[in-house]
Amino acid sequence: MFRVVSGVPLIVAANRDERLDRPAVAATVLREQEPRILGGRDLLAGGTWLAVSDLGVVAGLTNQPTADGRDPAKRSRGELPLMCAGQPTAKQAMDALTADVDPERYNPCWMLVGDRDTLFSVGIGAGSPTPEIEQLGPGLYVLENAPLRAGSLKAAFVREMVEPRLASQPDAGAAAIAEILQTVLKDHRPAVAEPRTDGSGRVWPASLTAACVHADGYDYGTRSSAIITVPAVGWPMMLVADGRPCETPMSDVTRLWTTDPAGEPAG
Repeated sequence: MFRVVSGVPLIVAANRDERLDRPAVAATVLREQEPRILGGRDLLAGGTWLAVSDLGVVAGLTNQPTADGRDPAKRSRGELPLMCAGQPTAKQAMDALTADVDPERYNPCWMLVGDRDTLFSVGIGAGSPTPEIEQLGPGLYVLENAPLRAGSLKAAFVREMVEPRLASQPDAGAAAIAEILQTVLKDHRPAVAEPRTDGSGRVWPASLTAACVHADGYDYGTRSSAIITVPAVGWPMMLVADGRPCETPMSDVTRLWTTDPAGEPAG
C-alpha cells in the first residue's frame, strides 16, 4: 500500500513461497551500515527476496517462471533487492539498476521498489537491454509470479480480500492495518478451483493460488511471512513469521536496527 494510509506512506505485506528444502533465514541484518539493511537471507545463493533499509527504502521480488527453472550460470536475482535497498532513495535505486544491471546476466524476476515518496514496478528479464521500470501512483498493488499488470487471478483474489477490510476501517492506523494484512497472509483459500498452467507451461495445483500455500505432495509452499511499515518519520517497523503465518506467530524484529541477530548492540 503506497500512500493509502494517513501518516504511513508505505506498507508491504509478503509471503515467501519457495522450495521447502531451500535453506534460508527469515529475518536478519543483511548490511551493517550506510545504510543498515534488514531482510531475509537465502542461504543457497546468498541474496534476499525482501529488504528494507533504515532510510525507508523497501525492495522485494517474485520469480519469473521459466521452463527450465533457475539458470545456475546466471547471477542470482536475490542480489537485486539488496542493491536497491542500499541506495538512499527508490529513485536512486532505479538509476542504479538502469546504469549497472544487464537483465541478460540475471535470472528473471519482477520487483516492487519504494520509499516514502515514490514506488516503482521493475521487470528484469531476457530480451530487454535494460530493466523495465514503471513509476506507480498511490494505491494498493499485489505482485505474484506474474507481471504487475497481467491481470493475475491470484493477485485479484488477494486484492478482493484486502480492499473490503480496509473500507470497513477507513481511519485504521498502522497497527490495525497490520492485523488486517496478517489475516490475509494466513488465508488458505485458492483463487481458482482447478490446477493452472503458468507462463512456462508447467501445471500447478490450485492450492498454489492461495495467499498461504500448503501444497500436499509438492516440496514447495509458504516458508515465511513479513509486514514492513514505513512511517512518515523514523525507522521502518518489521514483523516476521519464520514459518507459515497460519501456524507461526509474527515477531517484531524492529530491534535489529540497533542490535545484531544475537541481541548484542550494533556496531
